[in-house]
Amino acid sequence: MAFLALSDQARMWQLSAAWLWRKAGGWIHAGPFARLTLSGPTPDRLLIAPQDIRTSDPTLAADYYAGRFAFLGQTVECGGRSPFEMPPPSEEWARTLHGFGWLRHLRASERALSQTNARALVDDWLKVIPRKHPIAWDSDVASRRLMSWLSQSPLILEDCNRGFYRRFMRAIARHISFLRRAIEQSPSGMPRMRIALALSSASVSIAGSNRFMRQCARRLDAELAAQILPDGGHVSRNPAAIIEILADILPIRQALNARGIAPSQTMMNAVDRMMPMLRFFRHGDGTFAHFNGMGFTPSDLVATILAYDDARGAPANNAGHSGYQRLTAGRTLVIADTGPPPPAELSGQAHAGCLSFEMSSGTNLLIVNCGVPARNNEEWHRVARSTAAHSVAVLNDTSSCRFLSSSLTKVFGRPIVAGPNRVAVSRRDDNGLVNVTASHDGYQRRFHVVHERSFMLSGEGGTLIGIDRFSTGGRALKKGEDEVAIRFHLHPDVRANSTGGGTGALLICPDGEVWDFDVHSHEPGDDEAMALEVLIEESVYLADPHGFRRNEQIVVYGRLSDITTVTWTLTRQPPAASAQRTSGETPELPL
Repeated sequence: MAFLALSDQARMWQLSAAWLWRKAGGWIHAGPFARLTLSGPTPDRLLIAPQDIRTSDPTLAADYYAGRFAFLGQTVECGGRSPFEMPPPSEEWARTLHGFGWLRHLRASERALSQTNARALVDDWLKVIPRKHPIAWDSDVASRRLMSWLSQSPLILEDCNRGFYRRFMRAIARHISFLRRAIEQSPSGMPRMRIALALSSASVSIAGSNRFMRQCARRLDAELAAQILPDGGHVSRNPAAIIEILADILPIRQALNARGIAPSQTMMNAVDRMMPMLRFFRHGDGTFAHFNGMGFTPSDLVATILAYDDARGAPANNAGHSGYQRLTAGRTLVIADTGPPPPAELSGQAHAGCLSFEMSSGTNLLIVNCGVPARNNEEWHRVARSTAAHSVAVLNDTSSCRFLSSSLTKVFGRPIVAGPNRVAVSRRDDNGLVNVTASHDGYQRRFHVVHERSFMLSGEGGTLIGIDRFSTGGRALKKGEDEVAIRFHLHPDVRANSTGGGTGALLICPDGEVWDFDVHSHEPGDDEAMALEVLIEESVYLADPHGFRRNEQIVVYGRLSDITTVTWTLTRQPPAASAQRTSGETPELPL
């Protein structure tokens, strides 16, 4: 670690200390004596089945009965064999299979044949899978399986014989025992939250579990208090975490109410804070903004979750604890990342996208980040986390964060080990103009440059003005270390046409709405034509549910030795004027 600065070494020590602490806790809680104390009696019966609120498709039941299992775009034909004996096409496919989330499709078919098939598949798993299967007994997979079995227990257990019922209940007890040990060894963040949710779901479902229920409620409350920020965001800064937590905690709250048990105040407060954050990240078409691990948006699930929101509180525009800003006026919405990376142990999915933004107009997505792919492709995930995959300035083709890239990735994954330490943010809303300014020092250590970005949105939402400033502190930059590329990734449905003069483009939306993009420099004596180059280049949109999609990006190239301030505007054009943009004219900016 000699090549790392002191702050970066501190992150590495933080990771190492957290790993050692988990290992020590795991030995204490999972040692031979702990195994004896945690292997309690098999529950007699289930009292209630928490509802699975994820969308189901009954037409898939016929595929499963025919031995055809398709997950994440990969299909396995079993040919009369058990799916659990088939070689999986990928680890992600196997994790989905062993998680049993697909049981909800069988329940939705409401056919006796589907019920028999579901019970046979669960029994198959109990007979085929050993207790040390590396994927099936991963804590994340086991947590999902336990919640799926509990929520689909009416389908699995109805009209079953006593022998199967006892095998199933013993399996539930084994899962509870395993997860109670695993939670002490799991990394903080979502891995630990999933286990806490699964154990709480089990505690509210089984009979004679009052003491266990109180223990699980305290543990879940502790995780909610540690992970849900005051503004409702998650400590990982990943918007997808909010969807996942709400999708699992709402059925637990509903089951507690059905049993006449009041949910804890911590749980109620956490849900009340997270609900507005769903609306915070949501564009007009229902898509979530693509920041820090957010990929494809399960719009149907989000709509279901929002149906549980009785308060229907409006989202705050300043999510300072989570590190995001929201600018809205008229039909226009801008969401910007204005926060530093999360703590090292929570940064395994975080991106180097500080000061990036997304923009939509009504249901039209205009400016986006690339997002992450649905499948766990390591190479594309590295690309998705880079600064160049975001709508932000990139200095010297280098990301503003550095990710762990050594033999230690087998232990820690690829967390962020260096990045912005200080992100200064100011916001002003007055006279119909929303003005947000933020800066980060992610490039200061390597290139002695601080990047500052301002957003100004007009009161009617028809004009967005952005200013990118690059402060060198008076230091002369070396040749080859002053190259800047300001990227604006366009949604795949948006077409871009260059305008005359080479300093802008027309963005044409599917419904015919047109936005004019223009870029300017305003430095004394600057020859704008030489200092800036505006190109339309290819890009890739990774967050589409059907796979990767080609899209375009507008890239503004320049050198900091020539120019340190770049101003760009996005202006909605009246329908009659969209084809009449004159070249070489610089509109007056309402600064």
